[in-house]
Order: sequence, then C-alpha cells, then structure tokens
Amino acid sequence: MIIVPGSASLSLSKALASELGVKLANVESRRFPDDEGYVRIHDDLDGEEVVLVQTAYPDEKIIELFLLQDAAREFNVNKIITVVPYFGYARQDRKFNTGEPISAKTLAKHMQLSSDSLLTVDIHEESIMDWFDIPSKNISGMPQIGVHLKDIGPEIIIGPDKGALELAKSVAEAMGASWDYLEKTRIDGENVEMKAKNLSVSGKKVAIVDDIIATGGTIVKATEQLKSQGATEVYAACTHGLFAKNALSKLQNVCDRVISTDTIENATSVVSVAYEIAKEIRKG
Repeated sequence: MIIVPGSASLSLSKALASELGVKLANVESRRFPDDEGYVRIHDDLDGEEVVLVQTAYPDEKIIELFLLQDAAREFNVNKIITVVPYFGYARQDRKFNTGEPISAKTLAKHMQLSSDSLLTVDIHEESIMDWFDIPSKNISGMPQIGVHLKDIGPEIIIGPDKGALELAKSVAEAMGASWDYLEKTRIDGENVEMKAKNLSVSGKKVAIVDDIIATGGTIVKATEQLKSQGATEVYAACTHGLFAKNALSKLQNVCDRVISTDTIENATSVVSVAYEIAKEIRKG
C-alpha cells in the first residue's frame, strides 16, 4: 500500500501514512503560467494498493483530484481507494430551479470513474453516498474531536440546531459529557434567542460542534447567547473549517477556542481524522 497525497491534504496524508505504517508517494503538483494544473507521481505504483487523499475544495483541487486519479491509473495498480476528506458541493444536493445541476451528484459521478472505492468524512448530506456505484463509506471525525475536547474539559456539548444533535451526541459520548441542542426562538422581527433545549449552561464550559463552519454567523450568535446565559467559556469545533469571508477572526472574537480537523488544513486544524480513515481502510 502507498499513500498518494493531493496538495490540499498533505498533512492528513502524512498522518495517514504514519498511522498505516506505509510509504508516502512523492507527488509533484504545480500550475502552468496559464494557471492550468500539472501533476506527476514520481514513485512506481505498479502492483500497489493506492490510497489517494485529496479534499475536493476549492475548485482547482477537484481538478487536481481527477488528474491524480488518472495518473495513478496509468500504472498497473492493484486498487485505488479515493479518500475525499471534505466533499465539496455536498450542500448542493438537490435541484431547486429548472436548469440547475445537482452539483453533488455530478461530483460523485466523476469521482468514481477512476476509483475502486471511496471514503469521505462527515459529508453534509448522507444520502449523497447513494449516488456512488462503487463501494463507498462516510466516516465521522466527531469521535476524534471528542478525544481532543476531553483534555480541554467542556461539560456540555451543544449542536447549533436539532439537525446537529447526533453530532453533539457522538462527541459527548467520546468524552463522557452531556449533550443538547440549541432551540431558536424569535423575539421580534429582528431578534432571536438561542437556548439549550434541556440543559442549563450557567457556570459551565460549553462546546458547540457542527460538521461545517462556513461564514460562522450561527456559531457567533449562539456563542453570544450562551455566554449571556452564564456559560463561562464557549468553544467552537467542527470537522470542516471553511471559514469563509473572514469568519475565523469573527469567531475568535467571541469564542474562547476554535477547533477543526485536518480535512481542510488551516491554523485551527488541531484534530486529525487519520485514525478514523486508517481504521476503515484496515477493514479492507
């Protein structure tokens, strides 16, 4: 087995290679003067089981993923396992207007063309996995977030809405904490209040967890509300830290700590999902 790293997932690829005790391939990735991409795998992959790791974000990394898959297929490989830590376009999983594509379905269709199986992490919409005709599995980074948070010590794990309750539960169970979700109540035309549905946060350290933090607006509002209700510290944790439109600095202004995994590599990526990916790969 050999790990082929995409340029969007170098740190995760190194961690995965270490976790599995296998070689990390030497991959060249650069841009031509006209900004077209170029990749080259310098190692001989003949006879290898290839694990190709590349986050599908932003768009240029999606093209790089397809080029790497094709480059690996040029060798006489035994098998290609494509690992897509963050599946871009997963929130575009349906068509709302005539003439629109179902973007997530389009990506799934192309990702599987040069792959024998595929893994992704905390995909935003689980039903997307049904669009793959090859063996595919969505795994969760939440248990490893729970392991990390256990050392920090929040007493309550909160989902920002009811839809994130299972994520909060997964983190809480990994660290032996309580969990809850926020319920939004509209006060008037301009103001809303977010409160933990069943648990009091007064005098407690609290962590808000979600799969993706994009603009961060909901987390900022939730943090402010939780602190107004007596939470002593509020941490924000997610699998995929997109942090669009200066979101990270906004979060850091109100949160006591911001944590993400290495599915999208950034300054807050203090949790690795390599262990969870390796565990699934070992299953064969």
